[in-house]
Amino acid sequence: MTSPRQSAWPAATRTTPLQHEVALPGSKSLTNRELVLAALAEGPSTLRAPLIARDTTLMVSALRELGAHIDEVDSNVASPDFLVTPIPQGHGVDATIYCGLAGTVMRFVPPLMALLHGQARFDGDEAARARPMSATLDALGQLGLGVESSEGKLPFTLTNTGALSHGTLRIDASASSQFVSGLLLVAPRLPEGLRIEHTGSELPSIPHIDMTLECLRARGVKADMVEPGVWVVEPGPISAHSVTIEPDLSNAAPFLAAPLITGGQLSVTGWPESTTQVGALVPRLLEHFGATVSLRGGVMTIDGGTGLTGGATLPGVDLDLGHAGELAPTLVTLAALSSQPSTFRGIGHLRGHETDRLAALASNITRLGGVATETEDGITVSPAPLRPGEWLSYDDHRMATSGALLGLAVEGITVDDIGCTSKTLPEFPALWEALLKSPSA
Repeated sequence: MTSPRQSAWPAATRTTPLQHEVALPGSKSLTNRELVLAALAEGPSTLRAPLIARDTTLMVSALRELGAHIDEVDSNVASPDFLVTPIPQGHGVDATIYCGLAGTVMRFVPPLMALLHGQARFDGDEAARARPMSATLDALGQLGLGVESSEGKLPFTLTNTGALSHGTLRIDASASSQFVSGLLLVAPRLPEGLRIEHTGSELPSIPHIDMTLECLRARGVKADMVEPGVWVVEPGPISAHSVTIEPDLSNAAPFLAAPLITGGQLSVTGWPESTTQVGALVPRLLEHFGATVSLRGGVMTIDGGTGLTGGATLPGVDLDLGHAGELAPTLVTLAALSSQPSTFRGIGHLRGHETDRLAALASNITRLGGVATETEDGITVSPAPLRPGEWLSYDDHRMATSGALLGLAVEGITVDDIGCTSKTLPEFPALWEALLKSPSA
């Protein structure tokens, strides 16, 4: 089942400076990693302030299907905690897993079958069937699982009869760092641990792998990148403990970008002093567009000065986003409003995300009168006046939020399906409306 489609959503403009503060729900990336680790731990774990969104509810459903017990604690609040009782050792399954459009579900859950007996069938949304899966399936085949798939994508079936091999896995994770993370999460529970060697020429989004390693280490696992593109995880228990999930810093991107258009300031509360989230790079990247950044007492503030609607201009940028591809939609949208050409590199892998994000961005910008051209590993944007029109989400939450951001500057923008933001931030429409209605600076 896909997210319910809503009617076209008007992306309202704002011409007065902001003085606004936002509190965001938990990180999707951390919530789903911690859910998997809790399901494999020695005993029960509590996840405090987890994200409640489509991607995380799909993960909860998948882990329950494989034998974990996940209970909502204080379910009367908007964001209940999760109490996770792990999957029993040697558990047998005959499961059907629905992945939706969640990359973390389709790439983190299949490796669990290396620890279980039986069979699991995986499928997802229609768009999910186009997302790359061959690296995960190849790795599980190397481990000795039976793999039935069509062209290395969803739908597929995995069978574990107990005849597994161990040692070194060699995979090409060029299409997504999630292939590596999914294997790392189960590695300590394998009898000999695991060595993973990346065979491709490039590896995107390395900070997400660093996040996985930190989550493992926090639970007592010895896990390291021993050389570039090579990871070793020692066998051993995954400790049970409580963890508080940080706010999702990538979801902060369109909010923090807003004052560059409207002028004034926007603050995000609960910003961690240190984190493995790639969204932590948002403030530094916005500095390239002229933002002033400050972090005080866990509050991240972006000052956009007078802002675009106040007469300022946005400079062009030349950015390699190989480590931060998920932030590209917000930054490319800002570039469509810049006064100089911009180039974004290192993001060819975005063609395999929820949608082909490079094609989607180029098409949307061009449809509205802008100039955006795909390159082999990115996109270029040149200055051009933008006109009213429809911004298509392509069932992609980050495309939808980018349309909302563009609407701050361009009257008459509508987003065809703002409801797809439920993937990682169901509260987005309400939070954005509060931003639009907030008092002026």
